[in-house]
Amino acid sequence: MKLKIDEQADALYLTLSDFPASDSQEIAPGIIMDYDADGQVVGIEMLHLSRRAPQADLRRWHIESVPSAEKMTAKDPK
Repeated sequence: MKLKIDEQADALYLTLSDFPASDSQEIAPGIIMDYDADGQVVGIEMLHLSRRAPQADLRRWHIESVPSAEKMTAKDPK
């Protein structure tokens, strides 16, 4: 997974797979999903980043991995 911020384009791109995109769909204004030939999401683009997160420091990000609900349920003694 790769996160790229292009300050000149005012956009963020999250690469989820190394497979090439063969189709794209704007799912909301300025939010574009890229799909591979099998219809799997390979990337997400967010345009107009400075308007969406005006106070964000684009040079500093915090990435957090959250355990899946399945893993959390397995630990639950109920």
